[in-house]
Amino acid sequence: MTSIAFLGLGTMGRGMVGNLVQAGHDVTVWNRNPERAADLDGVTVAGSIAEAVAGRDVVLYCLADDAAVEAVVFAPGGVLESVGTDTVVADLSTISVGLSDRETAAFAERGVPFLDAPVFGSKGEAAAGGLWIVVGGEAAVLDRVRPVLEALSETVHHLGAGGSGARMKLVGNLLVAAQLQALGDALTLARAAGLDLARVLDVVSVTDFRSPIFDGVGASVLVGDYSPSFALDLMLKDARLIQDLASTVGAPVPATDLVEETLVTAVERGYGNENASALIKVIAERAGVELPTA
Repeated sequence: MTSIAFLGLGTMGRGMVGNLVQAGHDVTVWNRNPERAADLDGVTVAGSIAEAVAGRDVVLYCLADDAAVEAVVFAPGGVLESVGTDTVVADLSTISVGLSDRETAAFAERGVPFLDAPVFGSKGEAAAGGLWIVVGGEAAVLDRVRPVLEALSETVHHLGAGGSGARMKLVGNLLVAAQLQALGDALTLARAAGLDLARVLDVVSVTDFRSPIFDGVGASVLVGDYSPSFALDLMLKDARLIQDLASTVGAPVPATDLVEETLVTAVERGYGNENASALIKVIAERAGVELPTA
């Protein structure tokens, strides 16, 4: 049994905590809004970050954005100030490469072993323990916490030195965003051309361009379901992080340019709190095409 502090009980965090408890770990949780922990079974609720991380074997946090990580890690009483040097810290958030590199350097300066370990997957995978985790940091540190990460995931991938996980997460999210844009274009074209969308998706599901994203999102579009598993405004945040990385390394990403513009329009139309797939509604609306509604 490993003693774990888990910070952040949002859409992803709650599912992950449940899997850690089910795996038999001793879990202490902290959340900015403590009522989020009220209905969690098998955990200890801490009143502060310092209380949560004290004496823990592992500290995990999965937070929404750079600002949240800044507040939890670098603020007075935060993780960096409070954690012991025998504790492994792993950041599961999707954040900017610059902030991830700052974390790596800051924890190294304090002698605290640290991994950047963002996750692929959304609410359903988090609840089912089926995430895919990409890790940057020392292999020996990953070995220490691999059983903990495996309780959350289908697979764990070591990408290399610190910051490699954060970079891989943005590469992967580029592919996710491009697939959503492509699916929206395809369904809009199919509907405008008079095709039955259910039959279109039957073809998509068996051909060499099939994708779990096409299958899952396509089925939801058919019934007009855009309930959030991963919010659209968070995908816009990620698109901007991808652009920042691309600019830094000098690698243009024109597909992301297009997706970002579609996402901005979707937020302007009030879809920010819906699922990221709601960008498909913008594509259809622009074409004057009606998609199914709930």
